[in-house]
Amino acid sequence: MTAASADLSPPVLHTQDERGVHSLVLNRASTFNALSEEVLAALQTALDTIAIDRSARAVVVSAQGKAFCAGHNLKDMRARPELAYYQKLFAQCTRMMLSLQNLPVPVIAKVQGLATAAGCQLVAQCDLAVAASHASFGVNGIDVGLFCATPSVPLVRNIPAKQAMEMLLTGEFITADEARVRGLVNRVVPVEALDAEVEKLLEALLSKPREAVAMGKALFYKQRETSVEAAYQLAGQTMACNMIHAIAQEGVQAFIDKRKPQWPVAGS
Repeated sequence: MTAASADLSPPVLHTQDERGVHSLVLNRASTFNALSEEVLAALQTALDTIAIDRSARAVVVSAQGKAFCAGHNLKDMRARPELAYYQKLFAQCTRMMLSLQNLPVPVIAKVQGLATAAGCQLVAQCDLAVAASHASFGVNGIDVGLFCATPSVPLVRNIPAKQAMEMLLTGEFITADEARVRGLVNRVVPVEALDAEVEKLLEALLSKPREAVAMGKALFYKQRETSVEAAYQLAGQTMACNMIHAIAQEGVQAFIDKRKPQWPVAGS
């Protein structure tokens, strides 16, 4: 497929399987899956659809080609040196990133290659990440005089501050193994085992009740931005609401009865 014909295909391939697992595949290999306005809009449309899908259980974000995502398209940005355009572009990207966090289901980044700048941001913004062993990660906007300010937001919420600052100030890349040690990704496997490892993670997630996962994910991100006292208040209220729900009542009873839980159907 030529670059010209590839651009006629959807910028993001969105499918859903019978388990409720949504797959979002960045489909602009010719531009290293850069987050152009077109790609951002396609991702936003998909995420808005998933947000209202009561059958959704998980999302996997992956990419075609050698690179996972090379960040924003610098050629497009240089062609329009206008403050209003840049503000609109970064606001569009921020909305998409927050939509990932606000989904009630887990989002897994499946990283098969390079993830740089806003591409590294995308990995950091996902709830979980599995990477191929040859993948690399960087926030190297500083190399062209552009500090990766928006990527720094989820990055410093994934890895220690001084390690994040070193990446941001030097533009140096880290390996997949180093990304795992620092906390940017959960698992690293050879590229040929990437699909199987993501599937293993999905199986673990899908065995848990959707309602408890949704409550937990919302609380996890909300409490992180508050004081310890406020976090405990939020967490206690979440646990109380979770415990009174039929899923926890069944789960606890199954534990007492020494049997596997029979999760109630969502909404019952």
